[in-house]
Amino acid sequence: MSKRNTWENKQSARERLRAEREQQAKRDRTRRQFVVGGAIVGVLAIAGGIGYAATQLGGSSSKSTNAAWKAAADQTLVKPANTGGDKGTEIVIGKKDAKHTLDIFQDMRCPVCSVFEQNVGDTIDKDIKDGKYKVSYHVGTFLDRNPAIAGTGSKNALSALGAALNVSPEAFSAYNKALYSKANHPEETKDDFADDAVLLKVAQQVPALKGNAAFEKDVKDGTFDKWALEMSDSFDKVKDVTGTPTLKLDGKKVTYESEQGKGVPMTPEQFGSAVGEQLK
Repeated sequence: MSKRNTWENKQSARERLRAEREQQAKRDRTRRQFVVGGAIVGVLAIAGGIGYAATQLGGSSSKSTNAAWKAAADQTLVKPANTGGDKGTEIVIGKKDAKHTLDIFQDMRCPVCSVFEQNVGDTIDKDIKDGKYKVSYHVGTFLDRNPAIAGTGSKNALSALGAALNVSPEAFSAYNKALYSKANHPEETKDDFADDAVLLKVAQQVPALKGNAAFEKDVKDGTFDKWALEMSDSFDKVKDVTGTPTLKLDGKKVTYESEQGKGVPMTPEQFGSAVGEQLK
């Protein structure tokens, strides 16, 4: 056997071995791709399942998203009972024959509104009862649009207030007070009122709303979501109101002069003095 033949045979054997190794390596790569691909598909399927489950648990009616509120804009307007105006944006609490009107401009996420209600709310309630004036509420949702704390809690709480107003003016006032209470009002940066469960929990502190199935259904169904948007639009049209709370008595802003400057009266004494001056 010549050296040439021996080398060629060895070379041929080596070529066959290399070809077999390459084929095996190709088969191994293909198998790994199938395994990895299958794992990815499995993960995606699991993730999809989780997403689907979350959607089912959360429900497409969840109002914690701006998309849900964009859809609410297309709803048929349902005005709560005890409202006035073409779109139900007039909320007046008190005796109809009261000679004076106190306008209160507020946002349900506003922390200063919360402090104002805690400090002065009882005084206003007494004045309403005594017929000193009636109160017209104007509720905005501008804090939901603040990029730093953007959310939907202002709108959602306003819709729930509409459900309370639909029960009675007294339920509205009591619920407004409960939402603004120190125990229940969240920090401005927290959008807790976007959660219906939070709003319904607070409502249990109001006798007229506790266990009230119709009220609960209206909150969950977003019956007054469209109305809340109309209320917000009405608030935005008042150009001389640049913050909350803002008070007006018979159209004139109620302010109190202090060492810090002119501002909203934040104590019963300051409020009584400021209102008293304008009622003279």
